[in-house]
Amino acid sequence: MNPQLRRELFARLKAANPHPTTELAHHSPFELLIAVMLSAQATDKSVNLATATLFPVANTPEKILTLGEDGLKSHIRRIGLFPTKAKNVLATCQILLDKHAGEVPRNRTALEALPGVGRKTANVVLNTAFGEPTIAVDTHIFRVANRTGLAPGKSVLEVETKLLRNVPAEYKLDAHHWLILHGRYVCKARKPECGACPIRDLCDFKDKTA
Repeated sequence: MNPQLRRELFARLKAANPHPTTELAHHSPFELLIAVMLSAQATDKSVNLATATLFPVANTPEKILTLGEDGLKSHIRRIGLFPTKAKNVLATCQILLDKHAGEVPRNRTALEALPGVGRKTANVVLNTAFGEPTIAVDTHIFRVANRTGLAPGKSVLEVETKLLRNVPAEYKLDAHHWLILHGRYVCKARKPECGACPIRDLCDFKDKTA
């Protein structure tokens, strides 16, 4: 996909959704961090159901630590891998208090040093909470980038690197949200809705549906 097509692709995605954002419910960088940590191998819907009861009673590192492991588990039990996630969230809260004055760091290295926080989670937090032009590549974005020819790659890091290089600067801040939403609702894994796709004519996908 050449630069002109890439620019047109994002212009159309922006026209369809001028102000995209994450579907994870949150009201602070800390709430976003916890929500993204919980979202690994889970749907945003299940995470939002869990945090709807968690955040009203515990939305700071101190309050979550006060809940303890059993208290935290009672709120996130509906989410996959919740025992491990509970341990990671509690350990992260302790580190935030010990090393960052209870605040979420605006620094990739510091974020990735937190238990349960990898590159993708760090990218989401940096982008959505702090307005950094990062691109978090999940399964949806990986699929869209390869199918369309926007940024084909065999690994998540390769796709991320190509996206950061290829996405026009004026679209880079919101590119993550446009691509994930497109992959979630249009360019689906099993049965993409190519007939309703606003970028169908720009896409390299050979097995387009009617």
